Amino acid sequence: MATRLLSFPNPVNEVAARLVAAGVMALSAVELATGQRWLLIPLAYGFVARVLTGPKLSPLGQLVTRIAVPRLPFAERPVPGPPKRFAQGVGATLTTIALVAWVAGAPTVADVLVGMLIVAATLESVFGLCLGCKAFALLMRAGVIPEGVCRECADITAVHTT
Repeated sequence: MATRLLSFPNPVNEVAARLVAAGVMALSAVELATGQRWLLIPLAYGFVARVLTGPKLSPLGQLVTRIAVPRLPFAERPVPGPPKRFAQGVGATLTTIALVAWVAGAPTVADVLVGMLIVAATLESVFGLCLGCKAFALLMRAGVIPEGVCRECADITAVHTT
């Protein structure tokens, strides 16, 4: 049971991933524009939940996969899951450090990290450019991430939009 709960989907629906990124972008922009840094809590939680379980324990992931995506006229676009999980891990790291910085009395550090998150989430949601996925690919090419983590990612002849 715990193994199924703590699993990440593979493949991932690119449409859902981009909508989640749009939600992250919006929430991050509200946090930055209003100075309501407590919003870092649901942002960080959402990323950690998505790293651990995909959309299962993420309120934003549930909203997107259960309500938004089924109502959209777009066909599912499957892409490899491991790069998306890595990207969620990067988001979890940024938001967790931002949350710690805010609590520690360094709001400027938190703002810079949220700004970085807004850039990455905007690129993903608007243009389909996943910076975390690009970093994942570079780390695979450098041999830091073993081929076995994502066999379809290791095939450089395949065309992926990740």
